[in-house]
Formats: sequence, C-alpha cells, structure tokens
Amino acid sequence: MRAITQDVLGGPDVLRLAEVARPEPGPTEVLVRVRAAGVNPTDWKHRANGGLIGVPPFTLGWDVSGVVEAIGPGTTLYRPGDEVFGMLRYPQAHGAYAEYVSAPARTFARKPSEIDHIQAGALPLAALTAWQALVDTAGVRGGQRVLVHAAAGGVGHLAVQIAKARGAHVIGTASAAKHDFLRTLGADELIDYRTTDFAEVVRDVDMVLDTMGGEYGSRSLRTLREGGTIVSLVLSELDPDLAEEASARGIRSAAMLVEPDHAAMKSIAALAAAGRLRAKIAAVLPLEEATKAHELGETGRTTGKIVLTP
Repeated sequence: MRAITQDVLGGPDVLRLAEVARPEPGPTEVLVRVRAAGVNPTDWKHRANGGLIGVPPFTLGWDVSGVVEAIGPGTTLYRPGDEVFGMLRYPQAHGAYAEYVSAPARTFARKPSEIDHIQAGALPLAALTAWQALVDTAGVRGGQRVLVHAAAGGVGHLAVQIAKARGAHVIGTASAAKHDFLRTLGADELIDYRTTDFAEVVRDVDMVLDTMGGEYGSRSLRTLREGGTIVSLVLSELDPDLAEEASARGIRSAAMLVEPDHAAMKSIAALAAAGRLRAKIAAVLPLEEATKAHELGETGRTTGKIVLTP
C-alpha cells in the first residue's frame, strides 16, 4: 500500500510517499481502507521533534474515516463494507497517512450517512479532545459559562459546538476576522485577543478550555468563578505553579491527552448526524501532498481542518 513516511525528523520536506506492507487485522481488530485522514497540529509537531512517539521511521496521522475491508477473529461490531470513523490510539498507534490502517474495532464508530468521509475524517481527534475536556473532565452542562481559547482552531471550533449542544453560554477568543464564522457556530460572546485582554472583560465562567498554554493559563484563572475548572490541552502534566495558584483560588485544574473512546465517538457521530457538529474544512489534498498540508497548517492562518484523501 501507499503511505507517507519519514526517516528523519525535520521540516515538511522530510515527508515522502512510499510503498509499505499492508497491515493485517489481529483479534478484535478491523482493517480499514482509509478514505480520509485528518491533519492536526500534533502531526507536524511530532514530525519535527518526535514528541511522544520517538524517532523515525514512522507514519503520522491519527484521524481516520473509511470502509472496513476485513475483520480479525472475535470482532462482532462491524463487517466488511461498513463505513466507520475514529482516532487511532494517541499517541502510540499513529499511521493514518496511508491507504489502510488496522486497529481495535472499538477505536471506531459508524460513520453517519449524513456526512461524507472528508467531514468524518476531520472530526475524531479534535472532537474527542473537546468532548473529553468539556464533558468528561469539566462536566459542562446547561446554563454554564464556558471560555474557549483559539475558538476558530481545529479543537476550538468543535468545542464551541459541543458546549452549545450541552446548553452552555460560550465565550470565544479569536481574531476579529473569524468572529462571523464563530457566530454561525453559536458562540454567544467573542473577544478579539489582538485588541482586548480577555482577563479584563470576562468574569465568573465555569470552565476554561486552554488550547494556548503559557501565560494564557494564569490569566484565565482570573476569569473563573470559585469552583470552576480550567483544562489545559498543551501539556500532559499541568504546570505546578498554575496548579498551585488555581488551588488557592478554589479552582480545579487539569491537563489532558486525548484517548480513544468508543462511547464518545458514538456521541460525536450523533451530533454530526443531527447537524449540530460540523468541522470547518480548510483544505482537502491528496495523500501525496502531505508536505503541502503540513506547510499550510504550520502557517497558523487556517480556519478549521486540513484533510488528506488517499
């Protein structure tokens, strides 16, 4: 099969198209023919420094939408021909930039017929991240106030929609040029981070989703009510100074990495099927243009998700 691999760490030009062995499904696994693979910031970070997956050679990518090609022994959820989407186990089980992937069946949920593979391929990692932060970690519910940083980003724009689906009042930080887009997603209040210090104008929120890190964390504590929650997506371990300051203010703090989650994927699928969750597609490129996809993503100027199509 064709796959994008790299032999060294570095810039986008280290990515290359290669012929590699097609995987075979083991017990309780499915082999999926990839129709779309989402591209995320974590991809180019790992390409450049190895991050949590170590040194090359490796094939990047965690987002998959495709068609079940074969099933391993003991698999009961799916049959060949079923359309599925999901996130390969993060960070260990990368490999979505390929024509086929093999993974545990419960990595995936059935792709809703209401969305195509490109849309489905853009959702898993970012939507699971938002879901696990908002719902599982912070327990966001109707009537609460949620502050989402980088609200027009890959995770941010999905978090806005998930929070609204939970009945929350959503405040987002983004450049002014992206405010109209975020209003279409249901954002209630928007702050241009280039002209306004959010920490001076936002108060008494129940939850902050920090996708930025750095001084955003400590500034965000000033916006939270006592008993509120801040969830950081930047580090797997929370900065000790931030955790101490949060505790002194009576605020819960947590840092998280996204996990495969069959139940959450089914919830995400239901929202997508109902038209309540949709990824903004910034670009769709063929698999062999993975280098271009990374170059585009690293500009930091895209809104939404980039998708590769094997």
